[in-house]
Amino acid sequence: MEGKLLQTSPTGERTFVLVFAAGDEVAQGLQAFAREQQLDAAAFTAIGALSGVKFGFYDVEAQEYVPTEVNEQVEVLSLLGNVALKEDGTPQVHAHLVIGRRDGTAMGGHLLRGHVKPTLEVTLTEQPTHLRRKFNKEFGLTLIDLGE
Repeated sequence: MEGKLLQTSPTGERTFVLVFAAGDEVAQGLQAFAREQQLDAAAFTAIGALSGVKFGFYDVEAQEYVPTEVNEQVEVLSLLGNVALKEDGTPQVHAHLVIGRRDGTAMGGHLLRGHVKPTLEVTLTEQPTHLRRKFNKEFGLTLIDLGE
C-alpha cells in the first residue's frame, strides 16, 4: 500500500489517498495506516476490486461476527468506515463493505479480511475532533461514545 497526503486544512484535518496493490490485505493495511498516522478520528471511502473477501454479520445475541467468505474476483462497490480510539488509546478501524459479483448480485457486511486484485483506492479524511470507543457490555462491542 502506498499513501499520499493530499492536503492539510487550516483546522488540521488531513486528507490522504491510499492505493492498495494486488495481494495487499485491506483490513490490516488500514489498521497499520491508522497507527502510523496516529489517527484518533477519521472517515474513509474506497472503491476497487478484491480477489477474495471475508465479511461478517454481527449476531447481537451471540455477540460475535458470523462470517461469510467469497473466494472469487469481486468489485468493491462501496467500502465505508471510520477510525476512533479504543479505551486503551489505540486506533480501531470500523469498515463496512458492499461487493458486486460477476453475476451482478451484491453482498456485504463488516469487513474482516480482503485481498486486493488489482487495486483498491481509498480516500481518508482525518477529523478535527477526537472520537473515543467504549466497551458496551450489552452488545459485546466497542462503540463510539460521544460523551468521552
